[in-house]
Amino acid sequence: MKLARHALLILAAVIVLLPVAWIAMAAFKTQIALLMGGFAFTPTLANFASVLDPASSDYPANFANSLTVAVLSTALVLLVATLATHALQHMRWPRFASPLLLGWSVLFHMVPPITLAGAWYVMFRSVGLDNSLLGLTLAHATLNLPMALWMLLIFVKDLPTELLEAARIDGASGPQLLTRIIVPLIRPGLAAAGVLAFIFSWNEFTVTLTLSQRQTATVPIAIGKFAQENTINHTDMAAAALLATLPAILLVLVAQRFIVRGLTAGATKG
Repeated sequence: MKLARHALLILAAVIVLLPVAWIAMAAFKTQIALLMGGFAFTPTLANFASVLDPASSDYPANFANSLTVAVLSTALVLLVATLATHALQHMRWPRFASPLLLGWSVLFHMVPPITLAGAWYVMFRSVGLDNSLLGLTLAHATLNLPMALWMLLIFVKDLPTELLEAARIDGASGPQLLTRIIVPLIRPGLAAAGVLAFIFSWNEFTVTLTLSQRQTATVPIAIGKFAQENTINHTDMAAAALLATLPAILLVLVAQRFIVRGLTAGATKG
């Protein structure tokens, strides 16, 4: 039984990692070597040089756009979700307010993002935010806010009320209570929600395709541009895709300790 379980886990890992390995190998091949399908090849960095050359490629600018939008939208998501969960849990509201807001956030999260893109395009165009990084930031933050709201609410609910009451007795104001007590205690949840929000923003394609043009396109859009009507530049696409994984990998490695604590705590607390 144990051997069969390990065999299934190894098979699952191979299924997941095989496409990644294929893309990594393709990134170091020439187009001819890739199309010939041979396993042995001479590695080359020409694909990365082509992708990263700002004179002939928009990828560096698109990468910077993705980084800007992902960082800003993640910061906005964490700020709004922290304030919202603190308000829902520690302020007086009508009994129906919290279930109504949380239920609406779940329903909104279930709506396919592409159905919102057209309305957002019209709204942003009317206020001058069409084809802008600010518009993309607001859209990405809106898409990821329900996830962060539910994750952080679990941690805020689990805070010891005695500690909060002691801080109030000592004269802590609302902002002091939030910044000095609540935020430090929910750091694992903030890290987990922040990493997920960053990755979801970094990978978002459909809404960004509708709201952006060449100047504001992000990495997923840039990768898609390598597939044209009559030809597909597989090797450059693979190099661009491999580079696109670096921010998420680095973020996970840096925040791994907090992510594990955040996700496991969120799965067991109720």
